[in-house]
Amino acid sequence: MSGRPEVGTELPELVVRITRADLVRYAGASGDFNPIHWNERVATAVGLPGVIAHGMFTMALAGRAVTGWTGNPSALAEFQVRFGRPVVVPDDDEGAELTVRGKVAALLDDGRARVDLTVTSDGEKVLSLARAVVRFP
Repeated sequence: MSGRPEVGTELPELVVRITRADLVRYAGASGDFNPIHWNERVATAVGLPGVIAHGMFTMALAGRAVTGWTGNPSALAEFQVRFGRPVVVPDDDEGAELTVRGKVAALLDDGRARVDLTVTSDGEKVLSLARAVVRFP
């Protein structure tokens, strides 16, 4: 992205497949080995529909949509989400599909812009109040 965007500018849609192998890699990188992220029996025993992706992994993928759009990870000044629904990751080769869409909602002071994100999986919104503030030169 070069220059400051206008309100209404849409980010390129990011579609990511999340597999159980991705969850294992994320667990190793983050140190979060909670069995709800890899063990079907434990996940369903605590009332989940199945193994779920780590919330912070889901958030990171949403952040990737913003940093990919800016072309500069350091342009991301603020980032917030609320975890609305879990991303259920089936034990197959396809996994779950996560879709991230974004739109510039407001221009702020000092060359910053607020981007509102919509993050869905299986047709359901999984992150709510997902917003990023980015800086532009």
